[in-house]
Amino acid sequence: MNAQAVQMPVVNGVNVSELCNTMRAVHENPNLARFKFRIRNEWLDCGHSRSTVSNFQGASQEQRRASTFVLDADEPPILHGQDKGANPVEHLLHALAACVTTAMVYHAAAKGIYLEEVESTIEGDLDLRGFLGMEPRIRNGYEGIRMKFRVRADVSDSELQELVQLGSRFSPVFDSLCHGVPITVFADRL
Repeated sequence: MNAQAVQMPVVNGVNVSELCNTMRAVHENPNLARFKFRIRNEWLDCGHSRSTVSNFQGASQEQRRASTFVLDADEPPILHGQDKGANPVEHLLHALAACVTTAMVYHAAAKGIYLEEVESTIEGDLDLRGFLGMEPRIRNGYEGIRMKFRVRADVSDSELQELVQLGSRFSPVFDSLCHGVPITVFADRL
């Protein structure tokens, strides 16, 4: 029997055969790995803005989503907002948690490790004096972020630590935060 004809199981909701096919296709044509994600944001009022996420470019073509996703951001009342959504730095923590979790789940699936449950708690320390321009030596962003995972899986303690490290090692958001990324900012008139 041809080894490629054998269907691998779905592990952690991930079709491992399709994942392997994707990896093979990218190995044969590295241009398929290039993606460009987009988001459109509109300020609504005070600290409230709304982002929409729809199409993106990937696998050498425009990818159309079945739905447009809407993300609202605002500030809590103590920061003079109307609390109509998580604030931007909370969205950043969400992106980090989701991305590290996804990386961990996909890599566990590729290794044939079944995960029963994954939870994470993430918190970050921020000093508003940087954002408010009151103290130039204090950074505007997070001073530190801590992630704690709770995982239920039939693995040893060392394998559990390895799984969590796989998540942070392969997460694009984790990499972007830890190693920085060039950002170009410009404006046009409406």
